[in-house]
Order: sequence, then C-alpha cells, then structure tokens
Amino acid sequence: MDKNLTEIIGSVKLVPVIKLNDPKDAIPLVDALVAGGLSVAEITFRTAAAPEAIALVRKERPDVLVGAGTVLTIEQAQKAIDSGASFVVSPGFNPTVVDYCIEKGMPVFPGVTSPTEVEMGLARGLKVLKFFPAEASGGVAMLKALGAVYEVRFMPTGGVSDKNVLSYLALKNVIACGGSWMVSPELIESGKFDEITEITRKAVELVKGL
Repeated sequence: MDKNLTEIIGSVKLVPVIKLNDPKDAIPLVDALVAGGLSVAEITFRTAAAPEAIALVRKERPDVLVGAGTVLTIEQAQKAIDSGASFVVSPGFNPTVVDYCIEKGMPVFPGVTSPTEVEMGLARGLKVLKFFPAEASGGVAMLKALGAVYEVRFMPTGGVSDKNVLSYLALKNVIACGGSWMVSPELIESGKFDEITEITRKAVELVKGL
C-alpha cells in the first residue's frame, strides 16, 4: 500500500462516497468538496458514469485524490486503472478482484465484516480495509473487538453520518470514514454545489479536533 496514499486519507479523515449519473457533474462536485476543505473523493461504479468522471477529475483536477468505489469485477478494476484512479474500494472481499488489483500495483481497500475476512486481507499484506456496512455490522463495538486482535486499520462506511462519525474516528484502528451525507445524489443532480460545500465544511470542522 502506498504510504503517501494512506497518510493523505488519514489526514483528511473523511472520504466522500459519490454516486454520479452524469460525468459533467464531476468537476463542479470536486470543486465544491475542495472549497469545503476535502481533496479526496471516491466515485462509485454504481453508475456507468464512473470511469469517465474519474478520468475527468484526474485530468482537470490532478491535486484531488480520486478513487473508484463499488468495484465488483476484474473488468471494473481494469476500467478504474485505465481511468487513472488512485485507489480501488470494494464493498466485499472478492479474492479475484483483490488479487488482480495487487498484481497490477493498484492500492485496494476491500470490504470486510468478520475476522475471517480480516485475515484474508492480512494474508495479502493489506494494512487498511474497508469496514462495510459499518453500522449494520456491529459498528464501533465490532471495530473495538477486531482491534483487540488484529494489527490493521479500517475505513468504516455504511450508516456513517455527522451524528456518529466522531465515535468511529475516536478508535485507534480507524484511519478515516467513508460517507455520502456530504454528497447526496439529490444535491448533485439539482446542482446545489454551494450546499455541498457548506455541508463539507461543517464535516471537516467536526473532525478537525481529532
């Protein structure tokens, strides 16, 4: 895992998880995030717009760290690589996809919810794993239990909001949290980028003291 990558993610503490229906929204959206104090974005493969959107951000806003989320197949992993994504995130631990990313030198954060899956990550030398769906999988209590046994750090995502993000980030084994409350599809599609900036600014202020 690229140390600089994990350092950047650990320093910002928040990774906006973005669903884009139209690539043309990518630049105004990342500009809104940067204006709010966040220079990291995870654009999910939940829509066909993802590869083009990632490529646009890499070309137009090279200072923004942009990753590909919800990567479920080798084909999507290759599209993420081709589009210039800096990292890949998947909701579960698909060994085929994880091994493919490792083989290609692409930093990957697969999703885990159990000791077995954590050990699958450790066996591959992974130091940071996604914890998804965080709230539904035991939340803070589960991460504390895993932290008592394993030397690995987590990015909890799924059910994380401004109401509970601090309880996750207070854990030593949490590097950052993924969340979509800053970047709701409704705000993106209605072009309310000023509102996204404001919500992002509040989120950044919230975690600043940690």
